[in-house]
Formats: sequence, structure tokens, C-alpha cells
Amino acid sequence: MISIVIPVYNEEDALPHLYERLIKALESLNDEYECLFINDGSTDNSYNILKGFESQNKNIRVFNFRRNFGQTQAIACGFDYAKGDIIVTMDADLQNLPEDIPFLIEKLNEGYDVVSGWRKKRKDPLFSKKFPSFIANKFISWTTGIRLKDFGCTLKAYRKWVIKGLKLYGEMHRFLPVLCQWKGAKVAEIPVRHQKRKYGKTKYGTSRVFKVILDIFVLRFFLSVRNTPMHLIGGWGIITLFLSFISGLATILLKIFKNIDMTGNPLLYLTILLGILGFQFMILGLLGEINMRNYYEASKNKLYQLKDDR
Repeated sequence: MISIVIPVYNEEDALPHLYERLIKALESLNDEYECLFINDGSTDNSYNILKGFESQNKNIRVFNFRRNFGQTQAIACGFDYAKGDIIVTMDADLQNLPEDIPFLIEKLNEGYDVVSGWRKKRKDPLFSKKFPSFIANKFISWTTGIRLKDFGCTLKAYRKWVIKGLKLYGEMHRFLPVLCQWKGAKVAEIPVRHQKRKYGKTKYGTSRVFKVILDIFVLRFFLSVRNTPMHLIGGWGIITLFLSFISGLATILLKIFKNIDMTGNPLLYLTILLGILGFQFMILGLLGEINMRNYYEASKNKLYQLKDDR
């Protein structure tokens, strides 16, 4: 079975056109399917339109949030309730085409676990959308090591085992390929078509670039310290303590050979400062190790991923 997860926020004009094209594309696959529409607190008529789809098609499931929680939370909801072995995510604004879903699934069948769409010929404004997105994609690739050209494209396909157990917070939906590859997934990217927005208004502005940058630092930090906090934080402690030792040694040598008063030497205070910071880093590393062990003991999560489903 194929599950299609679609977050919806104030897309009443696009939904009828999306539904018609989506069902036609899915029926061409000759496979069982379901469409999960997550109404993310829409204030227009989107929810009533979705309920109409649900009443006329048994393959449609609608989930209604009490308020606008955000795209990441809507996708997480779809992942939680999806029944399919393959899960496809896409936006409801029809800028990505439902007709491209078969191409994602075809690529999955070549042996990949995640296939991400690449809006190669993106039909968005240059300075407000395309240029900031280009910078963000380059930065994400550089910091995470995942060489994708378009992290922001929602049109993606996943095997269910990849997203099973993933916990999504904040605005982490755009980093799903990174999280999946960390689990051992084989990730691919293919060009998909993109068209100008015909219905409704965009929900994103240039301000999201700053959110992306902050999320990258959060993601990178947690991926680095997930298993070995002491290696990262304690490493800084060792470096700081070493610098404190060098500064202290320089202070003593200046006293011996240059007769420079130690109490008035700035290097003495630098030695004390670096020493305190070094010990604090070491203590933080130990606390991180304790918390990490408590987390895995309480959650029963494993520190490894098996390739089969045992």
C-alpha cells in the first residue's frame, strides 16, 4: 500500500484540483493507496472540502488539528497514522505535481529507501525564494554531509521502516533525508516538475532562512552528541585545560626569566579562567553521558539499526 501525506493550511481553492489529479495519478499505479490530509488549523473552508472528499472516497482520511501547529507536526501526524509500506509527502498547493509520484516510487524500487524531489526548474521569485533557498541548501549540505540540491521540496517518498520511530520537532521536516541517512537509509534525489502558485497565498517568507540556520545547528549538535556527548563536550574541555596549562606555564616562565610579577600578569587570570571553563566542559560532558544513558534505558531505543526487521 502507498500512503500519501498532505499537510493542508488554507488551501480551499487548490484542494478540488489537487484531489482530482491526485486520485487519477494514484489509480494509474494499480496498487492500494490511501491519502491522509492533515488540516493544520485552517481558517478557511479547507476542512469542509476535505470532509467531502472523505465521505465520497474510502481511501481518504482526514485529520483535523485544533490550531495551526506547523508543517513538521502535520507530517509527523501523517507518519503516525500511515498504513502503507511506502509513504509519500507533498504540499497541497499544487506547485508540485501529483503526476510525479510514480517517478519517486520507480526510483525507490531501484533499491533506495528515500527519494527526494529536486525542483530543478523552480517557478518561484528569485530573490525572495530561490536565492535564499539556494544558500540554505548549500549550507545544509556542507554541515550535514548529505549532498542534496533541494532539501525544501516536500515531495519525497520513504519506505516505512525509515521513518518508523522518528521524532520530529520544531521545523525538522526539511531535514528528514539527513535523519533517515543517519538511520542507515539509502537516499536518492530526482528532478520533479514545479509550477507557479495558482491558488491561495504562500505561507513562507525570507524569515524562514534564519529558522533553517538555527535548526541546522540544533540538528548537527544532537547528531554529534547523541551517542557520545563526552567526545564532543569533553573534547572542548581537554582543549581548554591544555590552553590553561600553556598559559600557566608561560606565567611561571615569565616570572623566572623576566621577573614579571605573577599577580599583575594577565596570563595568570587567563589561566584561571580557562581552567574553570575546562572543568565545566568536562562536567557537562559527564552529565550528557548520564542523560544519554538514562534516555536509552527509559525509551528502550537501541544504539544501532538492523538492516532487516527482526
